[in-house]
Amino acid sequence: MSAEEVIPEHNKGIQTNTESSIELPTEKEAKDFYKIVRERLLHVNEWHQYAGSATADFQLTDDKGNPVERVPQKGDHFKIKIPGPGTVAGEGNDWVQIEEIEEDEDCIGIRVRPASNPTNEQKDVAHFFDEESTSSFLIKREVKKVTAGVYGRNEKPNTNTETVID
Repeated sequence: MSAEEVIPEHNKGIQTNTESSIELPTEKEAKDFYKIVRERLLHVNEWHQYAGSATADFQLTDDKGNPVERVPQKGDHFKIKIPGPGTVAGEGNDWVQIEEIEEDEDCIGIRVRPASNPTNEQKDVAHFFDEESTSSFLIKREVKKVTAGVYGRNEKPNTNTETVID
């Protein structure tokens, strides 16, 4: 699988593509900038510093929900604190699990899927989207252009919860 293939096919629900690109003066500058942006992608716990104060706060956790300070691995979770009330199932947070990480020479991608809260016994998906939805985070370099993107696929509201207010 190539890194760009972490973005799955879209079948139903909403599809979103959010990208930001920069064209640099030289290919060397683009390669250097790609390395910086790649490192930022891999430091999940610092994402809120790059996005600003009114944005979600991401915490990388292991498969059991324990906070970790390392690069993400398949099976890890993101605990997401979105401004405003969170899910009851997530104990105030939304949760996603990493199901794919792929990297090529000039491209890296991480795909996550809404998941249950790994810190409790409840099996409800603790996210505002259902378990068929995915978000793929992709950084790529094409000659002098570096692009960062988030690609949502099959996004549908999560209505399958035991708790009415979720």
